[in-house]
Amino acid sequence: MSSSSPLTILQDAAPQESGKSLPVDGSSPPRPPWLRVKAIGAGKSTHLQKLLEERRLHTVCSSAACPNLGECWGNGTATFMILGNECTRACRFCDVKTNTRPKPVDLDEPKRLVEAAMLMNLKHVVITSVTRDDVADGGAQQFVRCIEGLKEANPDITVEVLTPDFLGQKAPLHAVLDAGCDVFNHNLETVERLQRTIRSGAKYDRSLDVLKEAKRYRPDVVTKSGLMLGLGEDDDELRQAIRDLRAHDVDSLTLGQYLRPSPWHHEVVRYAHPDLFAELKDFADDLGFSHVESGPLVRSSYHAEEGLKA
Repeated sequence: MSSSSPLTILQDAAPQESGKSLPVDGSSPPRPPWLRVKAIGAGKSTHLQKLLEERRLHTVCSSAACPNLGECWGNGTATFMILGNECTRACRFCDVKTNTRPKPVDLDEPKRLVEAAMLMNLKHVVITSVTRDDVADGGAQQFVRCIEGLKEANPDITVEVLTPDFLGQKAPLHAVLDAGCDVFNHNLETVERLQRTIRSGAKYDRSLDVLKEAKRYRPDVVTKSGLMLGLGEDDDELRQAIRDLRAHDVDSLTLGQYLRPSPWHHEVVRYAHPDLFAELKDFADDLGFSHVESGPLVRSSYHAEEGLKA
């Protein structure tokens, strides 16, 4: 588990890696009232935290400081984060720790993940990961082990994966898709102009190509991607990114507000009003997306199972 306490993960923290300097471009504006989040309580969230700690499993809920942690953990759901808790990239929006030499891949992790999912009686499991550019296949086989283990334990379970770009390699991507995931998610994160600033080591066109290839290779899979608002983009750029995603055969879309995890991370340039999220949802619906989640607190796996019902 992340060293962050579940009660404090939404507070600003010190940079997680030495040598990172603070930005000089000013502070973020004050948070508006529509960004209040539900606090974590006792009961299911405490039980879930204990279960995950006992099995030495990470969740993106705590490791990436998700604002919906209280709601999701209170409902007994979580998004598993595999391949450790350290990422080989240092994206300016993400609170996961950076390490160019993370620990070796834990081959027992998929077994523990399956055990936890069965104990939680999950019907839809979401699996994401840190980026592991240090591993030849980008960690694809760990996704495969998790997917196959879940399907073997419960053939009726549905599995959603949120993967890195695998540096554009097709073989790792195909391996994950062959394992039988039901939803394939890879986030574009932001508009084309801001990619180099926000996404360490990622490329706009490469991410789009990964999504298009996923749909080409497995037409039956639901393809999904997400964008954050508030990083300095304008509304026209957002609409163009949404058009680009649909043009690359993406079925499902998430739109949410960027929240700054620490002073080192990119500042929040604006807090988009809920009315803009509603307008963008209508825009995306008109383009033909099968499912759109759009709102200030929406994240990639928020209400994830709804995408399969559309």
